[in-house]
Amino acid sequence: MKISNLDHYYGESHTLWDIDMEIEKGACMCLMGRNGVGKTTLLKCIMGLEPVKNGKILFNETDFSSKPSEQRARHKIAYVPQGREIFSQLTVEENLATGLIASGKKLPTLIYELFPVLKEMLNRRGGDLSGGQQQQLAIGRALAIEPELLILDEPTEGIQPNIVSEIGDIINKLNKDLGLTVLLVEQKLPFARKVASDFSIMEKGSMMAGGKINELNDDLIDRYLKV
Repeated sequence: MKISNLDHYYGESHTLWDIDMEIEKGACMCLMGRNGVGKTTLLKCIMGLEPVKNGKILFNETDFSSKPSEQRARHKIAYVPQGREIFSQLTVEENLATGLIASGKKLPTLIYELFPVLKEMLNRRGGDLSGGQQQQLAIGRALAIEPELLILDEPTEGIQPNIVSEIGDIINKLNKDLGLTVLLVEQKLPFARKVASDFSIMEKGSMMAGGKINELNDDLIDRYLKV
């Protein structure tokens, strides 16, 4: 995926400024920055949930900058939003089935291999699951379209430590073993270092730094990430 010269506005407020970012196929890019700098807004622009004023969003040579949001799933881009947004009154099985609408296929067996707890809880309502189980359900639902790009907005937020570790292992498996390209927003540095191959840092709606994850040094952390 390549984003170039992207601008976004909320009303009269200019929120994203001339954003450039490139994610190589098979990479795991961690988008970082303090709260309120525009990370979630950028993800929503990529997904067509926020309008782009200027710029291009290219994935597999298709420009999505002005396409409706439903085009993403057809082109194998999956999104797990902040807060998970599962359907609390639907069962686990029904939640997973909503991810099949775009593809019309059967649920991939990989989902139950990655998240065996979901298979055990197929008839339980989504709202009755723990936070960690809901996150696993949200990721499983995203994987239903067998994506080529998986976008995750703060997948560890509000999750118990043992499940955070499991989610990290699953992202690593999807990315490193299965070759899935991943873009995630993440605040926890140890988690970012565990899963990411690359990083980009935002500040006040602009890209300030980026590179390989082993190049994320103390100076950058002090300047852009410490609260």
